[in-house]
Amino acid sequence: MGWAAALVLLVLPLLTDSQFYVHLAVLVCLNVVIVSGLSMLIRAGQLSLCHAAFMGIGAYVSALASMRLGIPFLAAVALGVAASALLAFLLGAAILHLRGVYFVLITFAFGELVRLGLLEGASLTGGANGIAGIPPATLFGIVLDTKKAFYCAAAPLAVAAVVFLAALFRTPRGHALDAVGQNATLAEASGLSVRNHQLFAFAVGSAMAGLGGAFLARYVGYVSPESFNAQVSIAAIITLVVGGRNSVVGPLIGALIMTPLPELFRGAVQSQNIFYGVTLILILKFLPQGIASLLAARRGRKS
Repeated sequence: MGWAAALVLLVLPLLTDSQFYVHLAVLVCLNVVIVSGLSMLIRAGQLSLCHAAFMGIGAYVSALASMRLGIPFLAAVALGVAASALLAFLLGAAILHLRGVYFVLITFAFGELVRLGLLEGASLTGGANGIAGIPPATLFGIVLDTKKAFYCAAAPLAVAAVVFLAALFRTPRGHALDAVGQNATLAEASGLSVRNHQLFAFAVGSAMAGLGGAFLARYVGYVSPESFNAQVSIAAIITLVVGGRNSVVGPLIGALIMTPLPELFRGAVQSQNIFYGVTLILILKFLPQGIASLLAARRGRKS
């Protein structure tokens, strides 16, 4: 039944004539990819406030690779993903010995450095004006210049992200990440390298953020430093908490719920922030494992 519902959700945007709903569906799919990357690090026991920075790195590198160097879409995306993964690896290698608030603060500072770097590097990045006129994605000779066409690429990407998480957390590596996240001291005493496993999660999760950012840049056709600020990272965290931070379907559930909400508060940013805050408090109070825990409990009752 669950797979049938998922299939209906995937096909539905292709059957509607509403460009608005297809647009939301594309954003949901890209958010699934981005938030799935964040969930890896959180399940490994760390919280990052620079996830949006790696989205920005993937977006800018892929866009500039195509516009300045004429590199094809998929190769440009690969460069953006690689840049995000490499910088995350270098940053993680330097700071993953830190725990708790110290790690969070360093990631926040790094995110701000990336944003300021994009602002100050105007000759390359366009500064505060950003980069406009980014060419649409082209896959196998097909130009994805309509919302439905782009959705046909974004939906498989979201499915692949969920399948990847599900497969990963069934492997010994995934079990080790969960063990590290639940009790790092005990995991270390058991012979697991906490730092190496968290470094893996940080690099791969940031690469997924870069992938989502690269596709987002092609979909919107424009990037700016403010598109990847700390508030975007916080929104990703809230999305994951709402969906379920310890569930492979948590990013999907969270994205389905939280992605459309900004449209309800268009032109009322303060109301949006208040709603996010209240939502987070209620979820942490009454559903600390997110909405995915309700689905898991329902399956348990049926069995």
